[in-house]
Amino acid sequence: MTTAVVLAYLGIGLMIGLAGIGSAIGVSIGGKATLGALKKNEEAFGSYMLLSALPGTQGLYGFAGFFIINGRLSQITELTINQGGMVFAAGLALGLVGLISGMKQGEVSAHGIEGIGSGYDVFGRTMVLAVFPELYAIVAFAATFLISAGL
Repeated sequence: MTTAVVLAYLGIGLMIGLAGIGSAIGVSIGGKATLGALKKNEEAFGSYMLLSALPGTQGLYGFAGFFIINGRLSQITELTINQGGMVFAAGLALGLVGLISGMKQGEVSAHGIEGIGSGYDVFGRTMVLAVFPELYAIVAFAATFLISAGL
């Protein structure tokens, strides 16, 4: 196995692993807030559930990035060190952005869930604000797509 292949697989592993960890942490933060809010207001469970699930998308971006990169790698007969480095960079970027944006989106969602549980009508505003961290995950996913096109 060459250094280029090792770099590429490390990048893919970081892409999937870190983005998935970010989603797991983010949805857990939202889930904890939901359990607390249910004690105050059971009627809004649907809103809590939607907000809690939002950070789950970062893991999906990591998984989709894997398919894009893997599909491109299957077309390459011999991977160069530059191509392996490009895959590593794409994986690191998407993985780190997915990790941090998933956690931060979970925090934004949790605060909205707490507000809804306390009787405030903040579902729509929370959805808008929770999308902001997601935008950076989308940008990192788009960068992964562009990097794969350059392989």
